[in-house]
Order: sequence, then structure tokens, then C-alpha cells
Amino acid sequence: MAVFTEVLPAQAQALLDHLGLGQLQHLRGISAGIENTNYFVTSATPRYGGEFVLTVFERLSFEQLPFYLHLMKHLASHGVPVPDPQADETGEILFTVAGKPAALVNKLRGGHQLAPDVFHCEQVGTRLAQMHLAGQDFPLHQPNLRGLAWWTETVPTVLPYMDAAPAELLKSELAWQQQLAVSQTYAELPRGPIHADLFRDNVMFEGLPGREQLSGFFDFYFGCVDTWLFDLCVCLNDWCIDLASGRLDEQRAAAFVRSYESVRPLSGAEHRLLPALLRAAALRFWISRLWDFHLPRDASMLKPHDPTHFERVLRERIARPWHALAS
Repeated sequence: MAVFTEVLPAQAQALLDHLGLGQLQHLRGISAGIENTNYFVTSATPRYGGEFVLTVFERLSFEQLPFYLHLMKHLASHGVPVPDPQADETGEILFTVAGKPAALVNKLRGGHQLAPDVFHCEQVGTRLAQMHLAGQDFPLHQPNLRGLAWWTETVPTVLPYMDAAPAELLKSELAWQQQLAVSQTYAELPRGPIHADLFRDNVMFEGLPGREQLSGFFDFYFGCVDTWLFDLCVCLNDWCIDLASGRLDEQRAAAFVRSYESVRPLSGAEHRLLPALLRAAALRFWISRLWDFHLPRDASMLKPHDPTHFERVLRERIARPWHALAS
């Protein structure tokens, strides 16, 4: 969501005209994130109060993007609060802006909850399970582009930039996860469309402090078909930890899983592999942050995340495995 591609007001207006969304009033680049170019767009249309988000896709292709955009459409039609891609008269939701693929979605109401407590975690857990079930009949398929194959390809690229101790941990954990991925228990894990990046800054809440209600999930552009347990573990590693140490807050984690299971109970295989997938989720984001930190792309307002955060998270998950059934 850094600004890699400068979008001119005339280009944004051309898209608004094509979609029948009125006169452009404001266009402002969004600095958060590091994958795509995003702008807040305000127009004179009464639709959604005239508030939208324009995304210009920097890595995903025209061939890959229908999965993500139509998944959001599908989830929205099933009552899951997600951004709704705006369609033209022919029903098309993928466009070209500044020579690149682009989409315009409605801006969700509210703000981020960056210091979540049990109350917030319960809401995210419930909605995550509802999202998983709502996606079961989604017909398109997209593999996890940041899954095991990408880890295996990327680790040799980042190793030369690392000190000896973290490099050894990275290599050993990758080997451990490669063995896990070919196990029978892993093959038994239920799968479907997942968000794969549902961090605190990809969820919105609105309402009075202490009474905030979840108003939506967004930024589905790491979405894919993978194990539901991996999606749950990505959330636990962000919503339910002490950020300074990476240690799991077991009270928040237990509440998150209980709320999730009130909608979709975990299978026996999922309970057995929960500690392993918590490690996998930590590894995935450690590798990604190492890559973005050491091999950055040029972008206005780009702020790479600190990769050592997920190194700490991974070390914690290895040292202190957590089972939801023990809580």
C-alpha cells in the first residue's frame, strides 16, 4: 500500500467517469503497507458516501486478480463485511490505471484497533470462521503465492544478508516445515479460500471505545486457497501476542479460538497441528519481511517492516508450543 505508481487526478477521474461515480473531490496516497499502490478517493457520488479506495496492483497480474476481486464480491454477497469492488455497466471489476491493473472498492467505516483485547479478538475469531464457511462454494482457485514453494525459493536469496544464528534458525525451520507439509496429518487439514494476511491493520472497528464492533476485513490481495488453520494461525500471531516479545497472550488466543469454534469447530488434525502452523505462519512473515527489508523496491512513502519481529515470534512458538485444547 505504499505509493509505487503515481496516479494523477485526471486518471482517477477517468475511472470514476467510467463507473458513473461522479466528480473527483480528493485523491490521497496511502502510506501503510508495502505491496500495492493505494489511494483514498472521494467523489461527489452519494454511493457509499463517496468514499472509496483505489488499488493499483504492482505484482499481481490481470490473470491472477479475478480470484481476489471476485472472492470479495462472493463474500460480500454472503454477508461477510468486506470491500465491494465497483463494477461498470458490463459487470467488469478489473480496470487499467496508469498502465497497470486496478480496482476501486468502497472504503470501510471505522478505524483500526491496534491494541486489541479479548473483546476484539472474539469478534475477529467469529468473523474469520464465518468467512471460511462462506467461501466454501467459491468456484475460483488460487494457490498460496507466499506458501512453501515461495519460502523455499526466497530463503537462499535472503541468507547472504543475515547473521549466522538467525540464518541457521531460518534454514532449520524451513526444513522442518518442508517435512511437515508432506505428512499425512497435514494432508487431512480442511482447506478453502483464506485471507492469509488478516493483521490488526487489515480489520476495521467502529463505535465507542470499549464497545467497538467489527465493521470489516480488507486487503485480500494475499488471499488464496490454503488450510483454514494457517489463516487462523496468522491471526493468532498478530492479534494475540505481546508485540515487544512476540510471546503469545494465552487469554486472548483462547478467546479467539473459542469464538472461531463457536462457528466452525476445529478438526482433530487441526488441533494437533496448531502449534506447527503457528510456527509456519511466523516463518512466512519473517521470510517476507527479510525479503522486503533487504531487497526493497523503489516507492514513495515505502516503510519496510522490521523482520526481527517475526524472528522473535518464531523463536517463541518453538520454545513454548501452544495447544488450544489445553487452555
